Amino acid sequence: MSRQSICAHVKAALDESRLDPALLELELTESILMDDTGSAVSDLQELRELGVSVAIDDFGTGYSSLSYLTNFPLDTLKVDRAFVLNLPDDRDAVTIASAIIGMAKGLDLHIVAEGIETRNQEGFLHAMGCHTGQGYLFSKPLTPDAFDAFMDSSADPIALSR
Repeated sequence: MSRQSICAHVKAALDESRLDPALLELELTESILMDDTGSAVSDLQELRELGVSVAIDDFGTGYSSLSYLTNFPLDTLKVDRAFVLNLPDDRDAVTIASAIIGMAKGLDLHIVAEGIETRNQEGFLHAMGCHTGQGYLFSKPLTPDAFDAFMDSSADPIALSR
C-alpha cells in the first residue's frame, strides 16, 4: 500500500466497518515516518482529522530524531521493549526509560510500555507515570476467541494502576 493511499484506505475501512474513528489507533514506526517527513506530516494530520489516533512504535530504536516528536501530530509514544527489559535493576535502562517517559509526558503524549514481564517492571513504569503497558505479565498472545474471554474476565488488563 502506498503512503499516498493510506488515508483513503483508512477512511474506506472506517466507512465500511462503521467503526468510530476514536476507537482506532494506528501504530507507525519512526523509520516509516522518517522516510518522507513531508508526506508523513500531512498524512498524520489527515488521519487525525478523521478522528484516528496515531502512535509512534519502537521509539528510540531507529532514527531517534527528537525533532519529529514535535513536528508530527502524534497521540501516543510506545516505549520499546528493549528499554523495558532490564528495568528496574539496570541503571542505564532506568535512565533511558525515565528520559523517554519524561519527554512523552512533557509533550502530552499517551505512554505505552511494551514488553512488561514482571511486577517490578510494571511498578517502576507506573511510578514514572507510564499510562499503559503491554507484555506477557498481562497476557501471552491470544486467539480472537480467547481474547474475547480474557476481556470479559478483566476490568482493565493493560492500565498500569497498581
